[in-house]
Amino acid sequence: MTLGIIGGGQLGRMLIYRTKKLGIRFAVLDADAGAPAASLADIFIRGGLKDGSSLERLVGSCDVATYEIEHIDIESLASLAAAGNTIRPSPATLRVIQDKLLQKDLYRRKGIPSTDFFTDDDPARADFSGRTFPLVQKARREGYDGRGVRVLKSPDDPKMPVPSIFEPLVDIDKELGVMVARGLDGSLAVYPVVEMAFNPDHNICDTVVAPARIDGETARRAREIAVRAVEALGGIGIFGIELFLDRRGEVLLNEAAPRPHNSGHYTMEACVTCQFEQHVRAVAGLPLGETRLFSPAVMLNLLGEPGSSGEPRIDGYAEALAVPGASLHLYGKTEVRPFRKMGHITILGGTVEEAVLKSERVRSILKIRGKR
Repeated sequence: MTLGIIGGGQLGRMLIYRTKKLGIRFAVLDADAGAPAASLADIFIRGGLKDGSSLERLVGSCDVATYEIEHIDIESLASLAAAGNTIRPSPATLRVIQDKLLQKDLYRRKGIPSTDFFTDDDPARADFSGRTFPLVQKARREGYDGRGVRVLKSPDDPKMPVPSIFEPLVDIDKELGVMVARGLDGSLAVYPVVEMAFNPDHNICDTVVAPARIDGETARRAREIAVRAVEALGGIGIFGIELFLDRRGEVLLNEAAPRPHNSGHYTMEACVTCQFEQHVRAVAGLPLGETRLFSPAVMLNLLGEPGSSGEPRIDGYAEALAVPGASLHLYGKTEVRPFRKMGHITILGGTVEEAVLKSERVRSILKIRGKR
């Protein structure tokens, strides 16, 4: 079987190197010949993800196509699916995911607990009378890794000039994540609930702790909401579901990603079946794998240091690898930029507390800077 991946970033790279063992061939589409997944692909097609002819070449070269990023020309994808090509998750699912308003409307109709919201296509002229601040402005489309999100403390704060939704700023106790896989037959594989910490300046996921330090009832509700979201979306494949736990103990759905997700990287070392293999199993129509957690784990994103540019230089490489239970993944990116995701490291421990302590040591050691 040949599996096509639309997008050649780090998620595509890890999807290939974790699932080659299944005997699958991979075709990858990306505009960058040096994309992280390019060197591992059996077939590499250089082209834009919003270029219909490039998408047609990719989809035509494989038995099943999937994607590792949402920013794809949805009309081309829908036409290719209508012509009989197999694309999973479906373009219909992706269409909803691409537009935060469609997502929020779906969750509201299905009665899935989520934050309140209102929308305006022209934020500069939006009527905020009677609204309680702070509010979070989210661009309806094209948001990614903290881009397309702005906190507004008053009606006079500058707003992004794009169609947006606006939500109350949740009084967050923890941000939670659940990876959920759904097969062609509707079967489900649900991973443990994790907690995520975000860099406050750039809203990029910084740390993932597995399992989350929450009580059993909260974990049950988080898993239930995550499953309901994937079923509402008609999802096939692995989905990263982001949730809020507020200070009143309420669990609220934030948003979903129809692909492997940063909050699921820990599964490569800590679970029986990692998120990447699970995704391939699901989209290929194979039985889903076991999600059991072997060991508590902490995943640290390795971001480019502030002020960094040029070829990457890794400080503390050997010392970090000497930490028991540490597994390093570098994404093969040839240029570092401030806060760019350059890799991650997972640290296993006998307990969550042990894994957290070791991760703090690794964080102090391992830095990615530029040679310029």
